[in-house]
Amino acid sequence: MTQPAPSAQHNGPDKGTLTGPSDTQPSKSGGGTPALGLRLDVRILSLLGVLAALIVVGGITEPDAFLDTGNLQLILTQASVIGVVTVGMTFVIISGGIDLSVGAMVALASVWATTLATQEYGFAGIAFTAVIVGLAAGLVNGVLIAYGGMVPFIATLAMLASARGLALQITDGKTQIVTVESVLDLGLPDSYILGIPPLVIMFAVVTVVGWLILNRTTFGRRTVAVGGNAEAARLAGIDVRRQRLYLYLLSGLCCGIAAFMLIVLAGSGQNTNGNLYELDAIAAAIIGGTLLSGGRGTIVGSVLGVLIFTTITNIFALNNLQSDVQQIAKGAIIVAAVLVQRRTMRGRET
Repeated sequence: MTQPAPSAQHNGPDKGTLTGPSDTQPSKSGGGTPALGLRLDVRILSLLGVLAALIVVGGITEPDAFLDTGNLQLILTQASVIGVVTVGMTFVIISGGIDLSVGAMVALASVWATTLATQEYGFAGIAFTAVIVGLAAGLVNGVLIAYGGMVPFIATLAMLASARGLALQITDGKTQIVTVESVLDLGLPDSYILGIPPLVIMFAVVTVVGWLILNRTTFGRRTVAVGGNAEAARLAGIDVRRQRLYLYLLSGLCCGIAAFMLIVLAGSGQNTNGNLYELDAIAAAIIGGTLLSGGRGTIVGSVLGVLIFTTITNIFALNNLQSDVQQIAKGAIIVAAVLVQRRTMRGRET
């Protein structure tokens, strides 16, 4: 008889309640928690070291421009939009899935929320529409994958194409300018709180909530269990299909929030919004320590991955380097992160 995996143990009368750390597997030596904490600390410290090195490089190459308060605020603001998307993507990847449609969902939500009909309802209408459209798109993904039996890659690829097409149809290829002052005011320096842009605060809130859900709730433990061994999770009493549905809903919710943030940042809605967000979010999650095979990942690592990529882009822009060089650098970082992951996994198996 197949026994549940260590991350899917029974705990009391509720078979769906799991025990154990949410982002890694227990150590073979028996000293599980200390060893896990050490590995996690080393990974996070490594990412912090990379980020610190990039700040030093930026400070040396363009000291006046890079270390300017306005530029640092810009880095954090730009990281906020893709960062919210990455939080949702991290949950999906931990569960063993993938979402290639996040950029297209951001575009669709942003243009739907900035139509003239929507803007008539003001701030609340724009924010509500962006979130609802993101949730609706995530629901379609979740139903197709969880209950339709479609492979996540194919289902979300289809959503990518459909959402982009619908966004183009809504805008007719034109930029939709936002005229609601209360929305535009969020992007102005006058709205900063203690020098912190409101979008950065929104990103911080999403990050904290995501961390709490992943590490302090049954939902987070079930997510890890499904990604680590879906069959063992099913035997432990988890409704795997429903869990996957919820995860794609969560990804859609994050895309809706990010769409509203992008509307504030750009002051408009365009069908090209969110271009390549799926690649940036996946890359940030990977270098943050999330396994593409599922079963392990951290919100903090993913956020640091976003900050690393955003800082690299900013440094390259300040030094007038071509965008193709930026993409090559990002690709090299992704390859290096995957190789480190594979080496780490081999080390655990031996």
